[in-house]
Amino acid sequence: MGRGPYGIYRRLFACFGPQHWWPAETPFEVIVGAILTQNTSWRNVEQAIRRLKKERLLNPGALRRLPVRRLAALIRPAGYYNLKARRLKAFLEFLFDAYAGNLARMGRKEAGELRRELLRVKGIGPETADSILLYAFNKPAFVIDAYTRRVCARHNLAPEARDYESLRAFFISKLKADARLFNEYHALLVKLAKDFCRKNEPRCGSCPLGG
Repeated sequence: MGRGPYGIYRRLFACFGPQHWWPAETPFEVIVGAILTQNTSWRNVEQAIRRLKKERLLNPGALRRLPVRRLAALIRPAGYYNLKARRLKAFLEFLFDAYAGNLARMGRKEAGELRRELLRVKGIGPETADSILLYAFNKPAFVIDAYTRRVCARHNLAPEARDYESLRAFFISKLKADARLFNEYHALLVKLAKDFCRKNEPRCGSCPLGG
């Protein structure tokens, strides 16, 4: 099947099938999840989101009105809850200042410009910005996370790419700019890293990319 980006994608898809990622009911839930998942597991994020849903707070207006201390208490399962509460508030201020709280209007912005705007929001780095673009707004942004970096390093996929932006540029330059493809590809890389290319005790002998 080949060892280039498309060949690797076909191998992973044949092995794992579609991943149906990102698991969320609304674009706003994706955004909240993208901010909360920084430095923690998705399981912890799910607990925090369930608490927000239970209180009927998972919408921009309600979270904006919520006192930051109360927000921090609700998202406690996600870890670094005081910091993440401030980051959520920073995003909400951006959303209301720039787009009057309208996510649909925000999503109509050209991807490159919206990425630059997001990166100016305190607490939103490249990985979070690209996750928002790809999973909340269906824009062709390739997400680079720790799983992606691990797989690329171990399989020597992009030897010249040594930081977030260069690795992101590698995938964008080698693949068709297709949000659906980028979505599935990233999810498959995460699946591979969790099941086979593990940080400790990797299962190299049975890896779908072996041989």
